[in-house]
Amino acid sequence: MHDAAVGMDCAIARRGLLRALYRWSIVLTAFVNASILAPGPARADDWGCQVILCLSNPGGPEQYGKCVPPIERLWAALRDGDPFPTCDFGAGGSRGTSAVNVIASAGYCREDLLYWGGPEQSELLCNARGAINVEIDGALYTRVWWDARGADRTITEFYGAGSTQLSYDPTQAARRFLEREYESAGGQGGGE
Repeated sequence: MHDAAVGMDCAIARRGLLRALYRWSIVLTAFVNASILAPGPARADDWGCQVILCLSNPGGPEQYGKCVPPIERLWAALRDGDPFPTCDFGAGGSRGTSAVNVIASAGYCREDLLYWGGPEQSELLCNARGAINVEIDGALYTRVWWDARGADRTITEFYGAGSTQLSYDPTQAARRFLEREYESAGGQGGGE
């Protein structure tokens, strides 16, 4: 009985993932076709919409060649301190769809990107420049850590339908990191 329930859960999850990937491939195909078939003058908001579309890809923002130029432009703009681009979804729009860049720090990081640095290796730092949270239908869909462990390196977390990614709160990573260090030191304190 238990094996049947697990099998059923896996089948449901697999169908959900396939539906999400199918929907994403339709959106990407439309984006590519629009880019190729209608190369006319770009509207001011096109770049922001391209960025959101590419950042929502579960395979990473630069998995597809058409996404490389707008995403490379995004990284350069963010490194220069420019604001995150916006997208006007137009009439009827896409309610609940947005992307927000959060500056990475010890207070907002992935646990595996935290490290001891600074003077005397005594400052808890995040080895990423920022995280872009993409929401679709008001729910976190992807989170992309940019300049993670080096320039032009990203880590994409996918939370959409069919995802097996466990959700977590980046504001709690430092606490978990320090607790883990405390436990590994046998309860004798942390830090290096």
